Amino acid sequence: MRRDGDIEIVTYAVLTSSDTGSAGKRVDTSGDAIIEIMDGAGHEVVNRVILPDDIDQLSTQIKTWCDSGKVDIVLTTGGTGLSSRDVMPEVTRALIDLEIPGMAEAMRAESLKVTKMAMISRAVSGVRGTTLIINLPGSTSGVRDNLGVVLPVIEHAVEVLQDRQAGDHPI
Repeated sequence: MRRDGDIEIVTYAVLTSSDTGSAGKRVDTSGDAIIEIMDGAGHEVVNRVILPDDIDQLSTQIKTWCDSGKVDIVLTTGGTGLSSRDVMPEVTRALIDLEIPGMAEAMRAESLKVTKMAMISRAVSGVRGTTLIINLPGSTSGVRDNLGVVLPVIEHAVEVLQDRQAGDHPI
């Protein structure tokens, strides 16, 4: 978080995992949706990258952001399905210090109200150091539905992770 006067601003980075997007053959509308939602909530994007579905490249990028101390939240989009190229959950699990299963469970539960395909999402949420990492689907509608579920708690999660919590837990 960074301070802007009396207001704490959550900083975030967006990582899109997409072979076709990284090759310039697909517009990254899911990444656009993340920025629209997060900026609309008053948060600040510090970086955005589109990479192929490659474990090493994705891991390196997430580590760089988390270990920089400049990013409070890494939001990934894509790579959470069942394709052999969908590797984001494996990348995330290998990097996190602790998993936050409630976030992923809540996103899947809410998504099930919209589509039965939510059952095959393998999205993961967790923490590396003091950075929150949240995997989101690769579709624009999936990003909107899932990010909408966790958005109300991410600021508090960051405050707790960074020992900045003031007062009691919100209800």
